[in-house]
Amino acid sequence: MNPQFPIYIVSKGRADSRLTSRALEAMKVPYYIVIEQSDYDAYSAVIDPTKILILDQEYKRQYDTFDDLALTKSTGPGPARNFAWDHSIKNGFDWHWVMDDNIKEFLRLTDNQKIRFGDGTCFAVMEDFCLRYSNVGMAGPNYRAFAPQNAAIPPFVLNTRIYSCNLIRNNTPYRWRGRYNEDTDISLRMLKDGLVTVQFNAFLQDKMRTQVLGGGNTAEFYATEGTEAKSRMQVAMHPDVSRLTWKFGRVHHEVNYHPFKDIPLKFKDDYTPVEGVNNYGLKLASGWVPHFKDFD
Repeated sequence: MNPQFPIYIVSKGRADSRLTSRALEAMKVPYYIVIEQSDYDAYSAVIDPTKILILDQEYKRQYDTFDDLALTKSTGPGPARNFAWDHSIKNGFDWHWVMDDNIKEFLRLTDNQKIRFGDGTCFAVMEDFCLRYSNVGMAGPNYRAFAPQNAAIPPFVLNTRIYSCNLIRNNTPYRWRGRYNEDTDISLRMLKDGLVTVQFNAFLQDKMRTQVLGGGNTAEFYATEGTEAKSRMQVAMHPDVSRLTWKFGRVHHEVNYHPFKDIPLKFKDDYTPVEGVNNYGLKLASGWVPHFKDFD
């Protein structure tokens, strides 16, 4: 089973690693990958060129970086994400997925195990869940590291940030902005307008940590200036719910999502609840053996 809405990977300088691309190809899930023209030769040598979309540079020129530096430094992935959003609309879709390029695999958390998905059913289930409701703006899987398998956690959490793997409703009046923290910013703008975000724990993404993998924005942002500028921009964007803090020997930011915790999900008027449990035909593959990282 595959998603009904298009998937876009935003990538830069990672043709060699292309982790998310590899993961989706192993799952036989179709996708597009949005890259810079200068990266085309490297990516087209290892990825089917029909999957490759070249970023229109006008999206960079028009991008709101939320600072006064314009194009004197990297804009981050926001322009490519906006390009993907518009591409999905032009192709007649009501929603789209946009993903970072450093996700190693997608997993199901169930029965105290984290089990790798072998196909795209996880995306189809998340889509079907969101399509029941009239007021979901964005959804996505939690990080693998943030969902312990030996703890009692709910299958999903409402009204928090959605990071790195985002299912977005196309007719919401937003676009990505900010040189940093664009995931946090768009999540908060939706919540402040009364929309719901859904973070799934039943489905997880195994994403590499920031600054671990070369390429992307590692050199432009973090290798030279760390994460302080990122944290300060977050506070400037949303001072009412954000503050600077000092952790692990460096500046971080904290965001308070408590003001949005009571925004409820609203069924669509024409939705009819279905009795029973739909497991979407999921099966535990014979011979599957958990490895050490499944016991964190």
